[in-house]
Amino acid sequence: MSDTTANPGDWADQAEQRVLDEAVRLAPRLGWNAGMVRAAAAAAGLNVGETQLLLPQGPKDLAALLSRRHDAAALAALKALAPPPAKIRDKIRAGVVARLDASVHDAEALRKLSAFLAFPTNLPLALTLVWESADVLWRWAGDTATDENHYSKRAILSGILISTLAVDMASGRDSALQHLDARIDNVMAFEKWKAGLKPMNLAAEVAGALARMRYGRAH
Repeated sequence: MSDTTANPGDWADQAEQRVLDEAVRLAPRLGWNAGMVRAAAAAAGLNVGETQLLLPQGPKDLAALLSRRHDAAALAALKALAPPPAKIRDKIRAGVVARLDASVHDAEALRKLSAFLAFPTNLPLALTLVWESADVLWRWAGDTATDENHYSKRAILSGILISTLAVDMASGRDSALQHLDARIDNVMAFEKWKAGLKPMNLAAEVAGALARMRYGRAH
């Protein structure tokens, strides 16, 4: 068993990232499932007990780790922009593009992950993760709303983000940017940001995007 006593927090973080690296490598061949998690953990040098300790929900835990890795990469790229976009429309566009860039190298693993998240029992996780991503982007853009606008903005951006990612994976970046600009234009009569999306509409959009990510072909 690995030595976890020196600094358990560091060990856990490093071990999770090693398993995630192996998962991204193995998922295109094995799918996003419990068997892939076992194979990835073994490849990362973990035994069964360590794997259960780190990833008690297996593929769900790895899904969250990958999404948050992409969020962190996007945020780092956005913080490096000099100067950052001044207009909110440009900030949102830059945020979505940064999130696309962060995930582009993991596209084949994401196809398998999208199939996993498309299962009805996993859709709540998909909604949580895309909401987290939208929240990261809005906070970078300077949003401090705490009223209903906080939720409506994130619901709308969640829909824009997941649908644009699906187009990017299915049809390439040019089509994705056209889709992104059209979606932003549709809501930039800024009152529409306040209208928000009904939860069932967002759930349907996420489910549809996952299907396109699963079956579409990248160009």
